[in-house]
Amino acid sequence: MKLPMHNLLLGEGDVNQSRLRTRWTDRLNNKTKELLNEDSTYFFHQSLSTPCLDVIKNARGAQITTEDGRQLYDFHGNGVHQAGFQHPKIIEAMKQQLDNLSFSTRRYTNQPAIDFAKKLAQRTPDPLNKVLFAPGATSAIGMALKIARLSTGKFKTLSMWEAFHGASMDALSVGGEAHFRRDLGPLLPGTIHVPPIQTYRPNWEGASLDGRQLIQYIGYILEQESEIGAFIMEPIRNTDVQIPSYPFMKELRQVCTTYDVKLIFDETATGLGRTGKWFAFNHYDIVPDMVVLGKGLGGGVFPMAALLIDEALDTMSYTSIGHYTHEKSPLGASASSAVLDVIEEEKLLIHTKELGRLASERLQRMMENHPLIGDVRQIGLLIAIELVRDRTTKEKAVEETEQVMYACLERGLSFKVSKGNVIQLCPPLIITKSQLEEALTILDKALTVVQEGRSRNEA
Repeated sequence: MKLPMHNLLLGEGDVNQSRLRTRWTDRLNNKTKELLNEDSTYFFHQSLSTPCLDVIKNARGAQITTEDGRQLYDFHGNGVHQAGFQHPKIIEAMKQQLDNLSFSTRRYTNQPAIDFAKKLAQRTPDPLNKVLFAPGATSAIGMALKIARLSTGKFKTLSMWEAFHGASMDALSVGGEAHFRRDLGPLLPGTIHVPPIQTYRPNWEGASLDGRQLIQYIGYILEQESEIGAFIMEPIRNTDVQIPSYPFMKELRQVCTTYDVKLIFDETATGLGRTGKWFAFNHYDIVPDMVVLGKGLGGGVFPMAALLIDEALDTMSYTSIGHYTHEKSPLGASASSAVLDVIEEEKLLIHTKELGRLASERLQRMMENHPLIGDVRQIGLLIAIELVRDRTTKEKAVEETEQVMYACLERGLSFKVSKGNVIQLCPPLIITKSQLEEALTILDKALTVVQEGRSRNEA
């Protein structure tokens, strides 16, 4: 069954087939339109991307520059820009590596890959001392699922609705984004789902931040279903920033241990300092059995992902778990090592916490001034602003959210819209205080414009 277009808005990002998108495209210069037409001619069309919004000519630091010369703060960045764009240390590391070794043939290893594996293991708590690399986090999810099956002898999984773990068929199966699963027919067997953490729109009457009902439900399922070998989740959901409570996460770790279920955290979008710590799970004083990293791991330059694994699980030398062509890429490893160095040398974990506090104070003032804002959810520099038409009924302000997005684009700020009415802000961690304040001022003005337009229409 094909769903009407308005339902497509309520997924992982903003759609590219709306009235406001058409109006936006009409304003672009001729060169940009020509490039967009060529892109549309040769690339397969899909929601959320092709046809595209605009053409990027270059990107540096916290900003992107379009073909027609407009500069925008990129608070989307697909989550790859912890170190910003074109960071000189990362670019230089890759240039030097290109002059020495650009590819490592199967059965051989290389110094950059070993050094990077060691660096990564040193920044994770014991016993996460083993790693596997992959060309993308979706592939790392697949490796984690294999290890969970082989180590437990159980093929079923438990995961959350609305979560996104990648676009391959196995990742879609454990994922819970309806937009990506729609019309695909049978997916991976044995993938069981539970409702997600929802602090603003709870799934149960009286549900609160600690998710008591949810953890009890998970425990009940694991008690009844003995073939579940893995529980996979984003420790903090990226798309609309749902933050579990400390008690929930502690109990989740305990219940997984009790039933011999491997706890897999997908930190593709939340790891590497985004929340003010190396990993989001660090906020909960627990250690999972496996952790998936991706996106920003390659510095916004090279596609790189990693699976961090409990060393006790390293018992599968009789089979191949990943075996990817570029698994030990010296080029990817040099870029990723440089990313870790940048985070440490520029003290980005501390910087993220400080700017997170600044953003929180500013957003609370915005909420006081803009009735459109129903809820603000934030940890570090991962922020969700949920817009509603009425704070009592919590009716989603879908149309107004899209209007705010385009009003911000016109003024120099780009971000992602999730679930139809959630503005997700994901700025580079290298952004300066003045840049962050300027970007938030753009958002403030856009909210005012949309709110005033709505008031005039209601008068």
